Amino acid sequence: MDLSIAAILAQDGITTGAIYALLALALVLVFSVTRVIFIPQGEFVSYGALTLAMLQAQKLPATAILLPVLGAACFVVEVAGLVRHAERRRHAPRVLTSLASRYLLGPIAVYAITQHVYAMTLPMAVQIALTLAIVVPMGPFIYRLAYEPLAEATTLLLLIVAVAVHFAMVGVGLLMFGAEGSRTTSFSDASLSIGGLSISGQSIWVVVTALVLIVALYLFFDRSISGKALRATSVNRLGARLVGIGTTQAGRLAFTLAAGLGVLCGILVAPLTTIYYDSGFLIGLKGFVGAIIGGLVSYPLAAAGSILVGLLESYSSFWASGYKEVIVFTLIIPVLLWRSLVTGHVEEEEE
Repeated sequence: MDLSIAAILAQDGITTGAIYALLALALVLVFSVTRVIFIPQGEFVSYGALTLAMLQAQKLPATAILLPVLGAACFVVEVAGLVRHAERRRHAPRVLTSLASRYLLGPIAVYAITQHVYAMTLPMAVQIALTLAIVVPMGPFIYRLAYEPLAEATTLLLLIVAVAVHFAMVGVGLLMFGAEGSRTTSFSDASLSIGGLSISGQSIWVVVTALVLIVALYLFFDRSISGKALRATSVNRLGARLVGIGTTQAGRLAFTLAAGLGVLCGILVAPLTTIYYDSGFLIGLKGFVGAIIGGLVSYPLAAAGSILVGLLESYSSFWASGYKEVIVFTLIIPVLLWRSLVTGHVEEEEE
Protein backbone atom coordinates (compact mmCIF):
# COMPACT_ATOMS: atom_id res chain seq x y z
CA MET A 1 0.00 0.00 0.00
CA ASP A 2 1.50 3.32 -1.05
CA LEU A 3 0.74 6.73 0.40
CA SER A 4 -1.86 7.67 -2.23
CA ILE A 5 -3.92 4.53 -1.59
CA ALA A 6 -3.68 5.10 2.17
CA ALA A 7 -4.95 8.67 1.69
CA ILE A 8 -7.90 7.48 -0.43
CA LEU A 9 -8.82 4.86 2.17
CA ALA A 10 -8.54 7.47 4.92
CA GLN A 11 -10.92 9.76 3.01
CA ASP A 12 -13.46 6.95 2.66
CA GLY A 13 -13.06 6.02 6.31
CA ILE A 14 -13.59 9.56 7.55
CA THR A 15 -16.65 9.98 5.30
CA THR A 16 -18.34 6.79 6.50
CA GLY A 17 -17.14 7.46 10.04
CA ALA A 18 -18.94 10.82 10.00
CA ILE A 19 -22.19 9.00 9.16
CA TYR A 20 -21.61 6.47 11.93
CA ALA A 21 -20.82 9.32 14.35
CA LEU A 22 -24.23 10.93 13.81
CA LEU A 23 -25.96 7.60 14.36
CA ALA A 24 -23.86 6.93 17.46
CA LEU A 25 -24.80 10.32 18.91
CA ALA A 26 -28.48 9.54 18.29
CA LEU A 27 -28.15 6.15 19.99
CA VAL A 28 -26.41 7.69 23.02
CA LEU A 29 -29.08 10.39 23.22
CA VAL A 30 -31.99 7.94 23.15
CA PHE A 31 -30.38 5.54 25.62
CA SER A 32 -29.42 8.32 28.04
CA VAL A 33 -32.93 9.78 28.13
CA THR A 34 -35.14 6.69 27.80
CA ARG A 35 -32.85 3.66 28.52
CA VAL A 36 -33.85 2.29 25.09
CA ILE A 37 -31.13 0.72 22.96
CA PHE A 38 -32.66 2.03 19.76
CA ILE A 39 -32.01 -0.81 17.33
CA PRO A 40 -34.51 0.60 14.75
CA GLN A 41 -32.27 3.68 14.32
CA GLY A 42 -30.98 2.18 11.06
CA GLU A 43 -34.48 1.89 9.62
CA PHE A 44 -34.77 5.68 9.61
CA VAL A 45 -31.63 5.71 7.45
CA SER A 46 -33.29 3.40 4.92
CA TYR A 47 -36.65 5.17 5.07
CA GLY A 48 -35.02 8.57 4.55
CA ALA A 49 -32.83 7.45 1.65
CA LEU A 50 -35.57 5.51 -0.16
CA THR A 51 -38.19 8.21 0.38
CA LEU A 52 -35.85 10.74 -1.24
CA ALA A 53 -35.12 8.28 -4.06
CA MET A 54 -38.85 7.88 -4.77
CA LEU A 55 -39.36 11.65 -4.81
CA GLN A 56 -36.50 12.02 -7.26
CA ALA A 57 -38.08 9.30 -9.41
CA GLN A 58 -41.36 11.30 -9.25
CA LYS A 59 -43.20 8.51 -7.45
CA LEU A 60 -45.44 8.88 -4.42
CA PRO A 61 -43.41 7.55 -1.46
CA ALA A 62 -45.33 5.01 0.58
CA THR A 63 -43.95 6.59 3.74
CA ALA A 64 -46.30 9.52 3.07
CA ILE A 65 -49.16 7.04 3.56
CA LEU A 66 -47.55 5.36 6.57
CA LEU A 67 -47.25 8.68 8.42
CA PRO A 68 -51.03 9.34 8.72
CA VAL A 69 -51.56 5.68 9.62
CA LEU A 70 -49.13 5.97 12.54
CA GLY A 71 -50.70 9.29 13.52
CA ALA A 72 -54.17 7.76 13.54
CA ALA A 73 -52.93 4.87 15.68
CA CYS A 74 -51.44 7.34 18.19
CA PHE A 75 -54.71 9.29 18.21
CA VAL A 76 -56.71 6.14 18.99
CA VAL A 77 -54.32 5.23 21.82
CA GLU A 78 -54.59 8.74 23.28
CA VAL A 79 -58.39 8.73 23.07
CA ALA A 80 -58.47 5.34 24.80
CA GLY A 81 -56.35 6.81 27.60
CA LEU A 82 -58.67 9.82 27.78
CA VAL A 83 -61.69 7.55 28.26
CA ARG A 84 -59.99 5.71 31.12
CA HIS A 85 -59.08 8.84 33.08
CA ALA A 86 -61.99 10.74 34.60
CA GLU A 87 -59.89 13.85 35.30
CA ARG A 88 -58.91 14.26 31.66
CA ARG A 89 -62.48 13.67 30.47
CA ARG A 90 -63.47 16.98 32.01
CA HIS A 91 -61.27 18.75 29.48
CA ALA A 92 -62.11 16.39 26.63
CA PRO A 93 -62.97 18.95 23.89
CA ARG A 94 -59.73 20.91 24.37
CA VAL A 95 -57.63 17.74 24.68
CA LEU A 96 -59.22 16.16 21.59
CA THR A 97 -58.54 19.30 19.56
CA SER A 98 -54.90 19.26 20.63
CA LEU A 99 -54.57 15.53 19.88
CA ALA A 100 -56.21 15.88 16.47
CA SER A 101 -53.88 18.69 15.44
CA ARG A 102 -50.82 16.77 16.63
CA TYR A 103 -51.60 13.31 15.32
CA LEU A 104 -54.06 13.78 12.44
CA LEU A 105 -53.97 17.22 10.84
CA GLY A 106 -50.19 17.47 10.54
CA PRO A 107 -49.63 14.04 8.94
CA ILE A 108 -52.64 14.48 6.64
CA ALA A 109 -51.31 17.88 5.55
CA VAL A 110 -47.90 16.34 4.78
CA TYR A 111 -49.58 13.57 2.76
CA ALA A 112 -51.70 16.10 0.83
CA ILE A 113 -48.66 18.21 -0.02
CA THR A 114 -46.69 15.13 -1.11
CA GLN A 115 -49.62 13.91 -3.22
CA HIS A 116 -49.78 17.31 -4.91
CA VAL A 117 -46.09 17.81 -5.71
CA TYR A 118 -44.46 14.37 -6.04
CA ALA A 119 -44.92 14.28 -9.84
CA MET A 120 -43.22 17.67 -10.25
CA THR A 121 -39.51 18.28 -10.82
CA LEU A 122 -38.57 19.63 -7.40
CA PRO A 123 -35.32 21.31 -6.37
CA MET A 124 -33.02 19.16 -4.24
CA ALA A 125 -33.60 21.32 -1.15
CA VAL A 126 -37.38 20.89 -1.44
CA GLN A 127 -37.02 17.13 -1.87
CA ILE A 128 -34.88 16.91 1.26
CA ALA A 129 -37.26 19.11 3.27
CA LEU A 130 -40.23 17.00 2.19
CA THR A 131 -38.37 13.79 3.08
CA LEU A 132 -37.66 15.16 6.56
CA ALA A 133 -41.30 16.22 6.98
CA ILE A 134 -42.51 12.74 6.03
CA VAL A 135 -40.12 10.50 7.99
CA VAL A 136 -38.97 12.45 11.07
CA PRO A 137 -42.44 12.59 12.77
CA MET A 138 -42.46 8.79 12.73
CA GLY A 139 -39.87 8.88 15.54
CA PRO A 140 -42.13 10.34 18.26
CA PHE A 141 -45.10 8.37 16.88
CA ILE A 142 -43.20 5.11 17.32
CA TYR A 143 -42.15 6.21 20.80
CA ARG A 144 -45.80 6.88 21.70
CA LEU A 145 -47.00 3.52 20.42
CA ALA A 146 -44.19 1.17 21.44
CA TYR A 147 -42.15 2.73 24.25
CA GLU A 148 -44.14 5.30 26.20
CA PRO A 149 -46.50 2.69 27.76
CA LEU A 150 -43.37 0.81 28.95
CA ALA A 151 -41.33 3.84 30.01
CA GLU A 152 -40.69 2.44 33.50
CA ALA A 153 -39.98 -1.13 32.36
CA THR A 154 -36.60 -2.81 32.71
CA THR A 155 -33.85 -2.18 30.17
CA LEU A 156 -34.10 -5.81 29.03
CA LEU A 157 -37.80 -5.48 28.23
CA LEU A 158 -37.17 -2.22 26.37
CA LEU A 159 -34.46 -4.01 24.36
CA ILE A 160 -36.89 -6.78 23.42
CA VAL A 161 -39.42 -4.17 22.29
CA ALA A 162 -36.68 -2.46 20.24
CA VAL A 163 -35.93 -5.74 18.46
CA ALA A 164 -39.65 -6.22 17.73
CA VAL A 165 -39.97 -2.66 16.38
CA HIS A 166 -36.89 -3.25 14.20
CA PHE A 167 -38.38 -6.36 12.58
CA ALA A 168 -41.72 -4.63 12.11
CA MET A 169 -40.09 -1.63 10.39
CA VAL A 170 -37.97 -3.87 8.17
CA GLY A 171 -41.09 -5.77 7.09
CA VAL A 172 -43.00 -2.56 6.42
CA GLY A 173 -39.98 -1.25 4.51
CA LEU A 174 -40.03 -4.29 2.24
CA LEU A 175 -43.74 -3.77 1.67
CA MET A 176 -43.32 -0.07 0.85
CA PHE A 177 -40.10 -0.04 -1.18
CA GLY A 178 -39.73 -3.57 -2.53
CA ALA A 179 -36.54 -5.62 -2.66
CA GLU A 180 -34.76 -3.44 -5.22
CA GLY A 181 -32.26 -0.86 -4.05
CA SER A 182 -32.03 2.80 -5.01
CA ARG A 183 -29.40 5.50 -5.16
CA THR A 184 -30.08 9.23 -5.13
CA THR A 185 -28.53 12.11 -7.04
CA SER A 186 -25.30 13.49 -5.63
CA PHE A 187 -25.48 16.89 -3.95
CA SER A 188 -22.51 18.09 -5.97
CA ASP A 189 -20.48 16.81 -8.92
CA ALA A 190 -17.54 19.03 -7.99
CA SER A 191 -14.31 17.67 -6.51
CA LEU A 192 -11.41 19.11 -4.56
CA SER A 193 -7.81 18.15 -5.32
CA ILE A 194 -5.27 18.25 -2.52
CA GLY A 195 -1.89 17.12 -3.76
CA GLY A 196 -2.59 13.92 -5.65
CA LEU A 197 -5.80 13.21 -3.73
CA SER A 198 -9.19 14.01 -5.27
CA ILE A 199 -12.00 14.50 -2.73
CA SER A 200 -15.54 14.21 -4.07
CA GLY A 201 -18.07 16.93 -3.41
CA GLN A 202 -20.43 14.42 -1.77
CA SER A 203 -17.74 13.43 0.74
CA ILE A 204 -17.22 17.09 1.60
CA TRP A 205 -20.98 17.51 2.07
CA VAL A 206 -21.07 14.50 4.42
CA VAL A 207 -18.18 15.63 6.63
CA VAL A 208 -19.24 19.30 6.75
CA THR A 209 -22.87 18.40 7.53
CA ALA A 210 -21.75 16.03 10.28
CA LEU A 211 -19.55 18.71 11.84
CA VAL A 212 -22.34 21.31 11.66
CA LEU A 213 -24.83 18.93 13.27
CA ILE A 214 -22.39 17.97 16.04
CA VAL A 215 -21.80 21.65 16.83
CA ALA A 216 -25.57 22.30 16.67
CA LEU A 217 -26.21 19.44 19.10
CA TYR A 218 -23.56 20.80 21.47
CA LEU A 219 -25.17 24.24 21.41
CA PHE A 220 -28.63 22.70 21.81
CA PHE A 221 -27.64 20.77 24.93
CA ASP A 222 -25.55 23.58 26.37
CA ARG A 223 -27.70 26.66 25.65
CA SER A 224 -31.36 25.73 25.15
CA ILE A 225 -33.93 24.95 27.85
CA SER A 226 -35.06 21.80 26.02
CA GLY A 227 -31.48 20.59 25.71
CA LYS A 228 -30.81 21.16 29.41
CA ALA A 229 -34.03 19.29 30.22
CA LEU A 230 -32.81 16.33 28.16
CA ARG A 231 -29.46 16.41 29.96
CA ALA A 232 -31.20 16.50 33.33
CA THR A 233 -33.42 13.56 32.35
CA SER A 234 -30.38 11.55 31.24
CA VAL A 235 -28.63 12.18 34.57
CA ASN A 236 -31.58 11.36 36.84
CA ARG A 237 -35.09 10.63 35.58
CA LEU A 238 -36.68 10.76 39.04
CA GLY A 239 -34.91 13.98 39.94
CA ALA A 240 -35.97 15.53 36.64
CA ARG A 241 -39.61 14.70 37.38
CA LEU A 242 -39.34 16.16 40.88
CA VAL A 243 -38.26 19.53 39.49
CA GLY A 244 -41.05 19.58 36.91
CA ILE A 245 -39.33 18.21 33.81
CA GLY A 246 -41.66 15.94 31.84
CA THR A 247 -39.79 12.73 31.10
CA THR A 248 -42.46 11.73 28.58
CA GLN A 249 -41.91 14.93 26.59
CA ALA A 250 -38.15 14.40 26.92
CA GLY A 251 -38.51 10.91 25.45
CA ARG A 252 -40.54 12.21 22.51
CA LEU A 253 -37.98 14.92 21.85
CA ALA A 254 -35.11 12.41 22.03
CA PHE A 255 -36.84 10.14 19.50
CA THR A 256 -37.56 13.13 17.24
CA LEU A 257 -33.90 14.15 17.24
CA ALA A 258 -32.78 10.54 16.70
CA ALA A 259 -35.18 10.13 13.77
CA GLY A 260 -33.97 13.40 12.27
CA LEU A 261 -30.33 12.34 12.53
CA GLY A 262 -31.17 8.95 11.02
CA VAL A 263 -33.02 10.48 8.07
CA LEU A 264 -30.21 12.96 7.44
CA CYS A 265 -27.70 10.09 7.46
CA GLY A 266 -29.81 8.27 4.87
CA ILE A 267 -29.98 11.39 2.70
CA LEU A 268 -26.20 11.85 2.94
CA VAL A 269 -25.21 8.25 2.31
CA ALA A 270 -27.72 7.45 -0.49
CA PRO A 271 -25.62 9.10 -3.26
CA LEU A 272 -22.56 7.10 -2.17
CA THR A 273 -24.03 3.59 -2.12
CA THR A 274 -27.16 1.71 -3.15
CA ILE A 275 -29.63 1.54 -0.25
CA TYR A 276 -32.07 -1.36 0.17
CA TYR A 277 -35.01 -1.65 2.54
CA ASP A 278 -32.80 -3.46 5.09
CA SER A 279 -29.49 -1.66 4.51
CA GLY A 280 -30.01 0.66 7.45
CA PHE A 281 -29.67 -2.16 9.98
CA LEU A 282 -26.00 -2.81 9.15
CA ILE A 283 -25.24 0.92 8.98
CA GLY A 284 -26.96 1.43 12.32
CA LEU A 285 -25.02 -1.45 13.90
CA LYS A 286 -21.73 0.22 12.98
CA GLY A 287 -22.97 3.39 14.62
CA PHE A 288 -23.83 1.19 17.62
CA VAL A 289 -20.21 0.01 17.78
CA GLY A 290 -19.15 3.65 18.02
CA ALA A 291 -21.76 4.25 20.72
CA ILE A 292 -20.46 1.23 22.68
CA ILE A 293 -16.94 2.69 22.58
CA GLY A 294 -18.47 5.74 24.25
CA GLY A 295 -20.16 3.50 26.81
CA LEU A 296 -23.58 4.70 25.57
CA VAL A 297 -23.05 7.80 27.73
CA SER A 298 -20.18 9.86 26.26
CA TYR A 299 -20.90 11.87 23.11
CA PRO A 300 -17.25 12.77 22.31
CA LEU A 301 -16.06 9.18 22.79
CA ALA A 302 -18.95 7.86 20.69
CA ALA A 303 -18.06 10.27 17.85
CA ALA A 304 -14.36 9.41 18.06
CA GLY A 305 -15.15 5.70 18.20
CA SER A 306 -17.33 6.01 15.11
CA ILE A 307 -14.48 7.64 13.15
CA LEU A 308 -12.28 4.73 14.29
CA VAL A 309 -14.95 2.30 13.03
CA GLY A 310 -15.04 4.05 9.65
CA LEU A 311 -11.25 3.97 9.27
CA LEU A 312 -11.06 0.34 10.39
CA GLU A 313 -13.76 -0.63 7.89
CA SER A 314 -12.05 1.25 5.07
CA TYR A 315 -8.60 -0.26 5.62
CA SER A 316 -10.07 -3.70 6.28
CA SER A 317 -11.82 -3.57 2.91
CA PHE A 318 -8.38 -3.18 1.30
CA TRP A 319 -6.49 -5.79 3.25
CA ALA A 320 -9.24 -8.38 3.82
CA SER A 321 -12.45 -7.32 2.07
CA GLY A 322 -14.19 -10.62 2.81
CA TYR A 323 -13.72 -10.16 6.55
CA LYS A 324 -14.23 -6.40 6.94
CA GLU A 325 -17.58 -6.76 8.73
CA VAL A 326 -16.14 -9.37 11.09
CA ILE A 327 -13.16 -7.13 11.87
CA VAL A 328 -15.38 -4.11 12.56
CA PHE A 329 -17.76 -5.93 14.89
CA THR A 330 -14.92 -7.76 16.64
CA LEU A 331 -13.88 -4.31 17.89
CA ILE A 332 -16.74 -4.55 20.40
CA ILE A 333 -15.07 -7.44 22.26
CA PRO A 334 -11.96 -5.66 23.62
CA VAL A 335 -14.03 -2.53 24.34
CA LEU A 336 -16.59 -4.49 26.39
CA LEU A 337 -13.81 -6.43 28.13
CA TRP A 338 -12.01 -3.21 29.08
CA ARG A 339 -15.23 -1.59 30.32
CA SER A 340 -16.13 -4.66 32.38
CA LEU A 341 -12.76 -4.39 34.13
CA VAL A 342 -12.81 -0.65 34.87
CA THR A 343 -16.53 -0.11 35.55
CA GLY A 344 -18.14 -1.25 38.76
CA HIS A 345 -21.47 -3.08 38.67
CA VAL A 346 -24.43 -0.77 39.22
CA GLU A 347 -27.86 -2.06 40.17
CA GLU A 348 -30.70 -0.81 37.99
CA GLU A 349 -32.28 2.34 39.42
CA GLU A 350 -35.50 1.79 41.28
CA GLU A 351 -38.11 4.54 40.74
